[in-house]
Amino acid sequence: MPRKKDIVAGTFLKYDAVVLGSGPAGEGAAMKLAKSGKRVAIIDVRDQLGGNCTHVGTIPSKALRQTVSSIIRYQRDPLFKQVGDWKQFTMKQVLHSAHKVIQQQVSTHSRFYDRNDIDVYHGRAYVQDLNTILIFSDDGIKETIIYKQLVVATGSRPYHPHGLDFEHPCVFDSDKILDLDFTVHKIIIYGAGVIGCEYASIFIGLGIKVDLINTQPKLLSYLDDEISDALSYHLREQGVLIRHNEQIDHLETADDHVVLCLQSGKKIKADAILWCNGRSGNTDGLGLENIGINPNSRGQLSVNDQYQTEVENIYAAGDVIGWPSLASAAYDQGRCAGANMSGEKDVKPVVDIPTGIYTIPEISSIGKTEQQLTEEKVPYEVGQSSFRHLARAQITGDTVGELKILFHRETLAILGIHCFGNNAAEIIHIGQAVMQSPNNTIKYFVETTFNYPTMAEAYRVATLNGMNRLF
Repeated sequence: MPRKKDIVAGTFLKYDAVVLGSGPAGEGAAMKLAKSGKRVAIIDVRDQLGGNCTHVGTIPSKALRQTVSSIIRYQRDPLFKQVGDWKQFTMKQVLHSAHKVIQQQVSTHSRFYDRNDIDVYHGRAYVQDLNTILIFSDDGIKETIIYKQLVVATGSRPYHPHGLDFEHPCVFDSDKILDLDFTVHKIIIYGAGVIGCEYASIFIGLGIKVDLINTQPKLLSYLDDEISDALSYHLREQGVLIRHNEQIDHLETADDHVVLCLQSGKKIKADAILWCNGRSGNTDGLGLENIGINPNSRGQLSVNDQYQTEVENIYAAGDVIGWPSLASAAYDQGRCAGANMSGEKDVKPVVDIPTGIYTIPEISSIGKTEQQLTEEKVPYEVGQSSFRHLARAQITGDTVGELKILFHRETLAILGIHCFGNNAAEIIHIGQAVMQSPNNTIKYFVETTFNYPTMAEAYRVATLNGMNRLF
C-alpha cells in the first residue's frame, strides 16, 4: 500500500509538488513528477484512491455496460436458455461485479504510488496561499503542507441546475443512478451527450422504456454525420424514443413517479429521471481564490498549452479544465503537466485524442469528419466496411456496425477513421497507430497480413472499397 500519511495537527511537511486528486489526471502528473526526481504528495478527499473515474464514473458504468451487453448477447443466441428474471434486477444487483473491479483498481493504483515513493493523504485540501495547503480530516484536524508547485486534478461532478430536487428518490444524476435500488419500467434521460446516450443504450438493453431528451438538433453532432445517424437509428430500433430540440420547463415529482414538462408543451411521465446535461468542475471549497484563480461558472479552470494556469506555479489537468473530459486524455494531460513542471522541453499538449463512446455498440473515431474535410475543401475519398460482411462478426453475432476510413485521394494519407460497432474503442487503435506513423497511407492495410478471422479485417475491406472509388 502507498505511504498513507496520518493527519497530525501542527506538523509542517515540504514537497516539491503536490497533486490534488488521484484520478487519471492526478495519477499521470504524480507519476511523471516522481520519476523526474521530485518529492511528491497526492491529496484525495476519498478514503480510497482512484478518483471519480474509479468510483462513480468510467469503471462502474463500463462494468454495468459489460453486464448488460452480456445479457443482450445471451438473449440473442438461440443456443442459450433465457437468462431468467433479469429484467427485475435493480441497478445495485447488476453492478455487483463492478465493486470487485473497483477494489482491484484501487489496489493496483495504490501500488503505483508506493513504488514511486509518493506520499498519499486522505482529506479535504484547502489552498491557503501560493505555497501552503491545509488538509482537513472528518474530525477537523488539519495538517499543513508547504509546496513549490501544485497540480489541480480534482475532476468534475454532474451539473445540478436550480429547481431540480436531487434528494428526491426518483431524481438521479449519473453518480446517483449507480445506487438505483428499485425496479423502473420507464425512465427519462435528460441530455443526449455521451453519458446520456450510454445510459440510454444500457437501460433499453435491460428492457426499460427510455425517453431520451436531446437539447440539440441531433445526437453527438461533433461525430461524423453517418456515425451519428447510425447511433440514432440503432437506438430507435431498440426502442428508445428520442426527442430532439427540447428544453425543460419544470419537473413535477410524486412519491413514485416524475412528470417532465417541456417548453414545447409536452409532458412525459416516468418512474424516474436521469439528468445528464453537463458537468461542473470540483473547485468549490479549494480556496483557489486565495491565490488569484477564479474558475468559470461551471467550476472549470483555464490553462495554456503547458497546462499552466494564470498563476505560474499552479497547473491543472483532467475534467477540471473541461474538454475533452475523457479518462484517457486526462492521464496524458497530467503527464504533460508533470513534464512541463519538471522543465522538459517541447512537450506536446494532448490533441490527437481518439473518441471512445461506450454505447451498445460502441463508437470510436479519430481525425477529421466528412463535414470538416468538405468545409476545408480537402480532396478525400471514403472506404467503408460493414460488419455484417465480416466472418468474425458473423461468428460472434455482433454484425451491427461499420468501419469508415477517410483518406486523401492523391497521397492516400489517412485523414480520419470512424467506427460504430462492438469493440470499436479497440479497433480504432490499429488505424490510430498507422495515422501517426511516418508512412501514413491506406496501403498499409492491403500490404500487411492480419490474423483471420478478426475484426482487423475491416481495415482491409474498407481500404479496398475506397481504392475502388479512385480513377
